[in-house]
Amino acid sequence: MKNMTFTPIGIIHSPFKEPKAMPIQPTGGKDIEGKVELFDEYVEGLKSLDGFSHIILIYHFHLSKEFSLTVIPYMDETSRGVFATRASSRPNSIGISVVKLEKIEKNILHIKNVDIVDGTPLLDIKPYVAQFNSEEESKIGWLEKNIGKLADKKSDNRFNI
Repeated sequence: MKNMTFTPIGIIHSPFKEPKAMPIQPTGGKDIEGKVELFDEYVEGLKSLDGFSHIILIYHFHLSKEFSLTVIPYMDETSRGVFATRASSRPNSIGISVVKLEKIEKNILHIKNVDIVDGTPLLDIKPYVAQFNSEEESKIGWLEKNIGKLADKKSDNRFNI
């Protein structure tokens, strides 16, 4: 299998200068503001995005050094397979966050509900569409008993980033 190469299309800016003590999911970062700085050559791709209230940011966990196929997630004390978690320590260091799009000014997207470290390379943007992205009858596995801990959980640097 061939290696893949991705080129960042922008940089995500947030108040979090390091992963430690950051929210671990966008709902944990409710009302925290940030900006996406899109590189000039990609600005035309923003056409019609301003009609969406939320967007999906796909980015590179650039501070993640190593990965493990098992991790102890933030909201649990049991070792889990990395693919059953949203841990940053992954074979391909790709992250996703659904954030609220406040406004677009030229190449700057003003966003809220940020759980991303400042300086994170942006790989792609997709519009969030509830009818496409929400499953009414979904199960959340081991998180079922821990989901209530989300608002109070912050990153503690356990994933070597």
